[in-house]
Amino acid sequence: MLNGLWLSFFIVGAIAALSQWLVGGNAGVFAAMVESLFAMAKLSVEVMVLLFGTLTLWLGFLRIAEKAGIVDWLAKVLGPLFRRLMPEVPPGHPALGLITMNFAANALGLDNAATPIGLKAMRSLQELNPSSTTASNAQILFLVLNASSLTLLPVTIFMYRAQQGALDPTLVFLPILLATSASTFVGLLSVAVMQRLRLWDPVVLAYLIPGALLLGGFMALLAGMSATAIASLSSLLGNLTLFGLILIFLLVGAVRKVPVYETFVEGAKEGFDVAKSLLPYLVAMLCAVGVLRASGALEFGLDGIRWVVDQLGWDNRFVDALPTALVKPFSGSAARAMLIETMQSHGVDSFAALVAATIQGSTETTFYVLAVYFGAVGIQRARHAVGCALLAELAGVIAAIFVCYWFFA
Repeated sequence: MLNGLWLSFFIVGAIAALSQWLVGGNAGVFAAMVESLFAMAKLSVEVMVLLFGTLTLWLGFLRIAEKAGIVDWLAKVLGPLFRRLMPEVPPGHPALGLITMNFAANALGLDNAATPIGLKAMRSLQELNPSSTTASNAQILFLVLNASSLTLLPVTIFMYRAQQGALDPTLVFLPILLATSASTFVGLLSVAVMQRLRLWDPVVLAYLIPGALLLGGFMALLAGMSATAIASLSSLLGNLTLFGLILIFLLVGAVRKVPVYETFVEGAKEGFDVAKSLLPYLVAMLCAVGVLRASGALEFGLDGIRWVVDQLGWDNRFVDALPTALVKPFSGSAARAMLIETMQSHGVDSFAALVAATIQGSTETTFYVLAVYFGAVGIQRARHAVGCALLAELAGVIAAIFVCYWFFA
């Protein structure tokens, strides 16, 4: 799938460039494409330097949280909920702890760290699966919730914005929180309908209702605030949450006699290994996107969508953020490249870049997650996993656009 997507970027770019040369007489388009290749290769390395630090930092703190028992505590807290949502998983099964760790990594925006943990969780669930080729209900629910991208602290988005020179990298904290809540809710609801899960179970409601009331009350509070005040609150909460989590991890680790420094270094080494493996993919995708943009193909496609939006009488400023949304289901590296390219082309704090960052933080690489997670355990029949995951993806994109108009328009 990724081979075809990557190759298509170059083929479409070549066709668009030939059209500009033969029809429009623009022979300079080829020089622009070659220049873009080198510029994007350089940009990949610049982004990678900061990504090394970010992943190393957060995987170090996450290892402290793991050894301090915070992850195990979360597994116990969420155990009653999972027993209702995944009735075929026995209480105390290792899969519950791994699922919790996966959600924790996703919540912190560490998608690359979440993947290896998620693969372990899927293998653990496969041990309980009576079929070797058909996805179980528990596997489908785990995958859809994973694909709904519940991100409470999108540190990698903050990192990309900081790298591109944003005055306030955490400005998109609240928009991402609201949009990712919408995608996760739709994902859970769609699976519950297909699997006939009893969401009205008193235990399930005890978990869901307080969260829904808190979110609803928070949105009501935001509704009475000006756009400037909302932006300030988003920045404040983002930074407080970020530093607060670090402090909690360290203090709990110290109280429980965890050697926090050595443990941090141990986790940081893993982050270094994860980060260095990403550079080839980042170079590949950023260069392909650069060719697509320099050839005029990307702008031509967006102009077509923009024309349709204009005919409907809608505001079209969100259209420039759609490349991120369109490729996100297929490839995280391609979506990351689209996001960075949008920031470069329109400005890191432009409306398009803010929408693209919110979409990136509240959606997931649905087809990639399906291929990797199910492929790792030999699942061939995904049943209703694809439909539910794509529905959650669509909800995240739509919510991201509406929330950004609310916050930034």
